[in-house]
Amino acid sequence: MRHVVLFHSVYGLRPAVRAAADRLRAAGHRVATPDLYGVPAADTVEEGFALLDKIGQEVVLDRARAALRELPAETLLAGFSMGAGVAGALLAERPDTAGLLLLHGTGGAPEAVRAGLPVQLHLADPDPYDAPDEVDEWQRAMTDAGADLTVFRYPGVGHLFTDPDVAEYAEDAAAATWPRVLAFLDAR
Repeated sequence: MRHVVLFHSVYGLRPAVRAAADRLRAAGHRVATPDLYGVPAADTVEEGFALLDKIGQEVVLDRARAALRELPAETLLAGFSMGAGVAGALLAERPDTAGLLLLHGTGGAPEAVRAGLPVQLHLADPDPYDAPDEVDEWQRAMTDAGADLTVFRYPGVGHLFTDPDVAEYAEDAAAATWPRVLAFLDAR
């Protein structure tokens, strides 16, 4: 059993995030899904970015820190898209984390990585928010920093391919993602 905090995408706390958390809970993990916005989720990515701009990145990070305050130091940091960035941004503040699970976006500064830190990335290939050369550079930097990195790229799918409520949903890619995520969590 692993403690996991799962941060939402720029859309906000949507049903897909709750469903993912339920999937992980059904496998025996304890999962927190903090609402980093404190308002209803956006219906479009543009509305989501507008919410993020209105709330501000620092407020989002402060809310994420507050959500982690009562969780064990070894809680695994996870996130969807923007939430992957949030998880990665908090890595330096959580040196005992059990790992980093990044869905639909890179996250984590190589300088915050400790040797052997388990990191798993699931990303559309190509992804509109993470250019292939930037992902390759991030991957090299994470590996050079000592991360135990596994990258899964899903060709021809949209950015949030595991979210059944967006047009980008790709059933086959989503079906391949979740067993890999559960194996990653079970190995920690």
